[in-house]
Amino acid sequence: MTALATCATRLPIPVIETERLILRGPEPQDFDAIETFLADADRSQYIGGPVTDRDQVWRGFLSTIGHWMWRGYGMWTLAEKDSGATVGRVGIINQLKWDEPEIGWHVFADFEGKGYAHEAALAARQHAADHFGLDRLISYIDPANARSRALAERLGAVVERERPEFYGTTVLVYRHPAVAKGDA
Repeated sequence: MTALATCATRLPIPVIETERLILRGPEPQDFDAIETFLADADRSQYIGGPVTDRDQVWRGFLSTIGHWMWRGYGMWTLAEKDSGATVGRVGIINQLKWDEPEIGWHVFADFEGKGYAHEAALAARQHAADHFGLDRLISYIDPANARSRALAERLGAVVERERPEFYGTTVLVYRHPAVAKGDA
């Protein structure tokens, strides 16, 4: 692996702390964990993976920063408070083909099953309501993605409809419950 330079400037991405996590902007040391995640066909199959071309992963990594700059919101990197380890990503995205902003998540293999995605998604959803005016988000989820569907349902989201022709497949559109400002 080629070493990445340190970040030249602080990004205007809010930092959120939960009981066990810090939700923050992407940092150079996160790249290898994201590259590993995206190269794993089983882990990344529901978000366009596997992606094994390092340059393509790099462009995607940088697009996270661009999304924050363009939209004012985006994906946070999840770091464990105790260890500082990069454990996944959660956030609000609104790409060109999206109907509206979506809350999405993925947790890296070594950290799955600890409730991190749930903890981070609750915090991100509340922040979206409090600071971005986004109080009833959706999640696009492949019907075969049982783990993501279970998390959406644990978060109180319900299937609102199907969306065909979404990047070559049909997805379920989960609607999250309304979140009032300051309901944390």
